[in-house]
Amino acid sequence: MDISAIFYDGWKDLVRIVLAAPAIYFTIIVFIRLAGKRSTSQMNNFDWVVTVALGSIAGAGITSNSVTVFEALLAIATLLTIQWAITFMIARSIGVEKLVKSSPRLLVYRGNYLDDNILDERLTRSEILSALREHGLTQVEQAETVVLETDASFSVIARDAGKVSADVLRRSVVGVPTSDTR
Repeated sequence: MDISAIFYDGWKDLVRIVLAAPAIYFTIIVFIRLAGKRSTSQMNNFDWVVTVALGSIAGAGITSNSVTVFEALLAIATLLTIQWAITFMIARSIGVEKLVKSSPRLLVYRGNYLDDNILDERLTRSEILSALREHGLTQVEQAETVVLETDASFSVIARDAGKVSADVLRRSVVGVPTSDTR
């Protein structure tokens, strides 16, 4: 085995990479632009899977001799088309939305941790406290609600902003207690 081949085995592959990388890069930019803002917004699980797949396909198209640039671009265009079609259907069908996206979950209500919800989401109280600090609060008692959103961000409403009705929350958030606390 020639050890030097690990580092360099000729100009052909290097030229291929130098030509393929910008072609794939600029085409992905065009495709993402055509696919819309959702492709680069905060991601839910569905968006994350598409993003990882795009990176994998782009990498293969740039560095693999077994995948042509055209094949990589066609695969990327196909994935973005599927993502566009699914998001089109999500915007028009609650059933499709529930199938593809997770639901927001209530983690704190009226200054109290909802431990079962926190466990279901595999979170810790310290992660929730971190989210509170990001929103200018230092104690859980200062929060009216903390919701884990579908994109894994936290929405925090301070208690001094007023009470949030459990009935209002139930319309869009799972894990709302059946009896009010405090």
